Formats: sequence, structure tokens, C-alpha cells
Amino acid sequence: MSSNSMYSEDHFVLLLPGEAERILSAFELTEQLKAWVVQHADALPLDVVQLQGVEAQAEALREGSCELELEPGRNAQWYAIRLEK
Repeated sequence: MSSNSMYSEDHFVLLLPGEAERILSAFELTEQLKAWVVQHADALPLDVVQLQGVEAQAEALREGSCELELEPGRNAQWYAIRLEK
């Protein structure tokens, strides 16, 4: 894995329409994505659907995507960020 990719990031900003942005740890984002994987299985990308298990699907979304349609016209977006020390 490349050190400059989002794969190695520990924090993410989560954007939801009509809500303030939230800063989440990789673990917190994965937990949120797991809930969405269960609730919105029909909206998952094909490569994610083919993975076995909610955990693997959520991690694939976190590492390889940055958006998920929660309902028509309402998308969740997340981006890796670096927090300054």
C-alpha cells in the first residue's frame, strides 16, 4: 500500500447532506459503514457486494470508495484527512 493513499490514514471527514461535517477515526468510520452496508446493501458497488461479510465490505468501502448513495439524491461522502499534532 502506498503511504500517500487514503489506505494509511487514521482519520476521515464524513459529510452527510444537511448535517455538519464529522471527524471520525478509521474505526468509527468502519462502524458507520458497516451499518450502511446492512441498511443499503442494494446500493453497494459490485466489487464490494462480491466480498464475504459486512466487515470486509465496510473496509473495502473505507479503503476504496469515498461515496455511498443512501437514498436517491442523498449521498454520504468521506475523505481521509491528516490531523496536525
